[in-house]
Amino acid sequence: MTKIYVGNLPFSATDASIRAPFGNHGAVEKVSLIDDRGCGRPRGFGFVEMASADAVLATQAPNGTDFEGRTLTVNEAQERSGEGFRSGPQGC
Repeated sequence: MTKIYVGNLPFSATDASIRAPFGNHGAVEKVSLIDDRGCGRPRGFGFVEMASADAVLATQAPNGTDFEGRTLTVNEAQERSGEGFRSGPQGC
């Protein structure tokens, strides 16, 4: 399974609307749209999980394309090296 980062999403994006462009390249196992922990508003990015064989084309094809008026940034997700320090909610 490969996790794909999808950035520059409009705040109106839904799981179903994200599945469509990636589903053209294989079976989408999971979509996770990230919300701000403090106020619950969308943060404008998310992750798509697909079989590794399908993920290569699914990462390349939508990158730089228009999605609901925004230019998508798509690449293979990188593991986070550490959580670091966080303060409370900001900008909510």
